[in-house]
Amino acid sequence: MNPFDREYHELMKKIMDDGKYKGDRTGTGTYSIFGHQMRFDMQHGFPLLTTKKVLFRMLATELIWFIRGDTNIRFLLQYNNNIWNEWAFKNWVESEEYSGPDMTNFGIRAQQDDAFKETYKEEMESFKQRILEDDAFADKYGDLGNVYGRQWRAWEGPDGSFTDQLKDVVESIRSNPDSRRHIVTAWNPAEIDTMALPPCHAFFQFYVNDGKLSLQLYQRSGDVFLGVPFNIASYALLLHLVARECNLEAHEFIHTLGDAHIYSNHLDAVETQLARDGFTPPRIKINSDRSMFELEYEDLEVVDYESHSYIKAPIAV
Repeated sequence: MNPFDREYHELMKKIMDDGKYKGDRTGTGTYSIFGHQMRFDMQHGFPLLTTKKVLFRMLATELIWFIRGDTNIRFLLQYNNNIWNEWAFKNWVESEEYSGPDMTNFGIRAQQDDAFKETYKEEMESFKQRILEDDAFADKYGDLGNVYGRQWRAWEGPDGSFTDQLKDVVESIRSNPDSRRHIVTAWNPAEIDTMALPPCHAFFQFYVNDGKLSLQLYQRSGDVFLGVPFNIASYALLLHLVARECNLEAHEFIHTLGDAHIYSNHLDAVETQLARDGFTPPRIKINSDRSMFELEYEDLEVVDYESHSYIKAPIAV
């Protein structure tokens, strides 16, 4: 098995063997460990997992969305990226303007009631269409508040001034590579209540040595089956983009997790994945000379990606 899939499989096995059952805010329940670190060396390729298919389009368009400082799901929906839909939809169905079928606890109910699942799918499709076609509706219900993009690109200080953390860290890497302050934080305590979902991948730091750039992420909470494979590839891609921006070689992505958990309704899916062997990792290619701040999804290419089939599992909201 390639080193990327092996690191990830070891985390899943550790949780399955040692994880303790815990309740959670979604009511689903998890098996959880606290404190785990994985290391991914870019000399082995690009860490897009191969023991199940991981949709590069989804993680790459989300990363571009972050880099642009965007917080509205309309951009994502234009690329058929649905990974943030549930949080925006929740704001809509809990609003005074919503008058459709009762969507209380839609995430759990859709797993338990086939008739409700069909109603939920119809309401979600209608919601998505309105986001794409109705500017006023999108502005009000497509926006997720001050989530990642806002914090990365327009962190608001107590005096009302704004800091572009991402551009500042690029300039810091270029001008003072040995600094220990190459840091971007999405965790803004004063604005947690303004976010549809408080940041899970909360804090990251760059490190320069011998012309090589490394990146360490601290993730306070990791949905290991659904979310973490995206986080691994997303931050590896960010590492490549920043290294390219600073004329450095992408070296190592270090992924440090706080509460690493598997949802109780993902256990069968995890067992399916653990039974698989991996393929040779793909490579990442950037087909543009433009700055990372101007890149489009179409500028990015994953080369020679071979994987097992996608494994479905429900998202907990």
